[in-house]
Order: sequence, then C-alpha cells, then structure tokens
Amino acid sequence: MNNMAWSSLMSRIRSRTMSALMMVLLVSVGGAMAAGGQLEMDFYSNTCPHVEAIVRDEMVKILKEAPSLAGPLLRLHFHDCFVRVHTLLFRVPSLYSRLIIMHLEMNEYRIKKLFQGCDGSVLLDSTPTNTAEKDATPNLTLRGFGSVQRIKDRLEQACPGTVSCADILALMARDAVVLANGPSWPVSLGRRDGRVSMANETTQLPPPTANFTRLVQMFGAKGLDIKDLVVLSGGHTLGTAHCNLFSDRLYNFTGANNDADVDPALDAAYLARLKSRCRSLADNTTLNEMDPGSFLSFDASYYRLVAKRRGLFHSDSQLLANPVTRAYVQRQATGRFVHEFFSDFAQSMVKMSTVDVLTGAQGEIRNKCYLVNN
Repeated sequence: MNNMAWSSLMSRIRSRTMSALMMVLLVSVGGAMAAGGQLEMDFYSNTCPHVEAIVRDEMVKILKEAPSLAGPLLRLHFHDCFVRVHTLLFRVPSLYSRLIIMHLEMNEYRIKKLFQGCDGSVLLDSTPTNTAEKDATPNLTLRGFGSVQRIKDRLEQACPGTVSCADILALMARDAVVLANGPSWPVSLGRRDGRVSMANETTQLPPPTANFTRLVQMFGAKGLDIKDLVVLSGGHTLGTAHCNLFSDRLYNFTGANNDADVDPALDAAYLARLKSRCRSLADNTTLNEMDPGSFLSFDASYYRLVAKRRGLFHSDSQLLANPVTRAYVQRQATGRFVHEFFSDFAQSMVKMSTVDVLTGAQGEIRNKCYLVNN
C-alpha cells in the first residue's frame, strides 16, 4: 500500500472511530443526565422533614459560640460551588483490526468534560494518593469544617444516610447570612455529594489579585454574569482575611518588591493603616476585617468602602473598572438601596448554588463529610 492510499485509509478510520467515540460519549452523558433529577424545595419532606429546623438550630448555637464563623461558612459554600470537575473513564471496543487500533492508540479514552458544582468536594480530606481541594493554596485559610460535620452528625442521628453534605453547606450558608442580619432565600435541595476532590482544580476560584477581565471570565465559566459578580462580591461584608491575600498591594504590586511598590487604586490613608498591621509580604497570620467595624453584620457597607477605594482586595477595586459594576457600587454606597442589594444577593446565591449540581443517582450521600463512602 503506497503512502497516499495508507493516508486515505487512516483518515477514513479516524473519522469512523471518532464518530463511534462521539456516540459512546453521547450515550454516557445522556445516561448520566437521565440518572439525575431536579432540586426541590420539599425534597426531604418525607425522608427528613425537619432538616432545615435542625440546621438552623445548630447554626444559632455555632454562631453564638463563634460569631466570626458567619463569613467563613458563606465562603465555604462559594469555594465548593466554584470548583467543578469530574472524571469519566470508559472504553471504546476494538471496532477494527488489532493492527489499526494499535496504530491509532484509540482503544481507551479519558474524558474530563463532565462538570459538577456544589457537591461538597471542598470538604473532603486528602489521601496518600491525592491532594484534595481543602489543601490547595486558595483554600488553606478556609474555616468551619468542624461546624459542617457537627451538623452532619446531628442529621445522621435524625435521618441516617439521607441528607448530603452539599445540601448542608447550602443551608448553612443561607442561615449564616440570615443570622448576621442579612437576607434569606429559598434553598432547593436534593444535591448529591461528589467523590472527587483535586487540589489543581482550585485554579477555577477567582483569586483576590484578579483584574476585571479575568473575574468576568471566571464567573462566566460558572454561568454567572457581571451583575452576579458585583452582587456576590458584596459577601465580603462578612468575615476577615489574612494579610498574605492582599499584601502584594502594599509591598509588591508590580513585582518590584519594595516599600514604594503599592497599588495606586488603594486609598492612601487606608494603605497606611493596612501597612501598620501587615508588616511584610510574608505575614500569613494577621487577620484583617474585610468590612472594618461591620465584619460580623451582613449589610451594604462594603460598597461604601469600595467606592472610597478601600476595598481590601485588588478584585474589590476592580468593580470600579467597569461602568456597570461601578454604577452598582455607587448606588449601594449611598445606603438608600440596601433592600435591592439584599434581593439581588438572594437571587445570585440561588443561581450560584444550583449550577451543575449532582442529583438523582449521581454521586452519593456521604456518611462523613470529609470521607467518601467505602
């Protein structure tokens, strides 16, 4: 067989093999979708009717003991939902001769394009063979894992093997905001827990150093738009942050690594205040209120800070870089439209917490939130 004939044969084989592969992929994905269900407001009405009351009761106790956990528990839910990955492995049968399959090396395909969102993956511990999300750099400052397991344990007593850790996170985030005097929103339930948690997938989390273009891209990848970006950023009204998450703005903004290398977008007086607390780039222990004087209360004061160029993170300052987000910041900074922010935040949280979840027969209901079932 001459080279031209061989090339033609290989082209036809590749085309037919890829067509077969696409059929297998479509069948596999279709089967996964068919196995899924829909989130429902009354999902546990028969199996665990008091789930929301139990979560609320424990949340009241948790925040009474540690009021500063409201922000971290909201953040846990956000970090869980923003990482979406699942690995599907399947085999394509040998459709042609052994020689052709060996030549093409197409007897097995690993497809990594089935995504999942709020599936409790952030709660899983690392194993000897895998570094989980919680041990990746963006998640090293996360707190509240013990509180999640505390509620899971109580629900296991009331309704064994019924309520997912993913649903618990969604309910805890809502209650954390409500108990901090923020808005409430309906939490549809029925999420299943994922069995995959990989540290390298946390690159999908919007970093505090991100510029506006990157923020829009990262939110857009999760099905969230510019309004969701500016609204969900308002969650920074709750909680604290370590110096190392923003100290580049104080000492190394352009990479010069000196005392004068500061972010020009940061208010000078606020800059001086932050430098008095964060003495160096290496400080990864000092905590700073993200909304000074109001970090335990959910309100719109965050926007007043951003409007004054006193947002803690570079990503906060980037809300002033776009006319749409800047207008939202300035409107909320007046303090006269808090009800609109509350309504918008509730809508964006519903949207974020329901994107690409596992339902139906997908995933599992973990017995312990930090371990996959045997």
